[in-house]
Amino acid sequence: MSKAAELANLIGNINMGGGGVNRNVIINGAMNVAQRGTSSTGLGANTSASTRYQTIDRFGIDVEGTTLGRYTMTQDSSAPSGFANSLKLACTTADTSIGAAELVSLSQIIEGQNVQAFAKGTSDAKPFAVSFWVKGNASATYVCELFDGDNTRHVCSTFSVTTDWTRVEITFPADTTGAFDDDNAASLYLQIFLHAGSNFSSGTLPSAWAAKTNANRAVGGSSFFDSTARTFFITGVQLEVGQNATEFEHEPYERTIEKCQRYFTSYFGDAAYERGASGYVFDGTRARLMFPFPTKLRSNPSISSSGNLLVAIGGGEEAVTATADDNSGTQVGHVQFTVSSGLTAGQGCALSANNDTSARVTFSSEL
Repeated sequence: MSKAAELANLIGNINMGGGGVNRNVIINGAMNVAQRGTSSTGLGANTSASTRYQTIDRFGIDVEGTTLGRYTMTQDSSAPSGFANSLKLACTTADTSIGAAELVSLSQIIEGQNVQAFAKGTSDAKPFAVSFWVKGNASATYVCELFDGDNTRHVCSTFSVTTDWTRVEITFPADTTGAFDDDNAASLYLQIFLHAGSNFSSGTLPSAWAAKTNANRAVGGSSFFDSTARTFFITGVQLEVGQNATEFEHEPYERTIEKCQRYFTSYFGDAAYERGASGYVFDGTRARLMFPFPTKLRSNPSISSSGNLLVAIGGGEEAVTATADDNSGTQVGHVQFTVSSGLTAGQGCALSANNDTSARVTFSSEL
């Protein structure tokens, strides 16, 4: 796109209430942040709120029905000019016998308070401009959907993938029906359907906003599971107010990771004997430690731990056998760690990884 065309698009969006800085409501669209790790294998079984996020922050996979298809997800260095990273999916087990109830989608879920600028559900409603870069191992067609979870409405469009990086630009119309809730809960879903059975593909694709009809959601799309050679790469994902897709809005890495940490924060994982968090011993087998968060979380988090962790007291250390929430809030995590024995009530303590770079304590307030 020429500079003159880019400027015209931006001015057009500004005239419609968009444009300017902070115009992209997608978080981590350049796929730069992957706090959970850079690769996950054997994916494709049914997902839940605790398993939908695997590698790239804020981009999750949802699987409905029972598919035999399996894939890996990685943060990849293949990317178009101006980008360093992409999200890569690679099919490892094909599924060419598609059950009616099967559906696989890649999505980002957006809080209602972050999409108020679209003025959805009012007479001043604005159009939605979606853009991203994609490529694959062969030509394919997939479906992009905007789904309004507050009012159960959607709009869809197909797009093409080739073996070269190409930029997809889609303008979805304004919707004067159904306002987004102004809160920190899920409101708008940007979804890409990669595999769909007849329950989701036997109708007519809605090019204008309409009440959600499952049969219309993924009409005309290819199946990502049609071959073990199948790959899908995506980066530069942007959603903005306006009738024109503008150049991707790059931002400093530290700003992106702070946005991501509103939804997910991980402690440890950088060094074999990493130490952090402090607290006190409650009794002979339990210690309570505090984890200040780098940014305020969206909501009170769920907590999990993995790997080999130690509670350190004085000159000794005891292996952690269990972890539980201890009334965490949105600014500080409070975690109770259980050991088999060896603690003395009232002592100060700290937490340490036990020669394990995979040791983690994680706090999630994902949508």
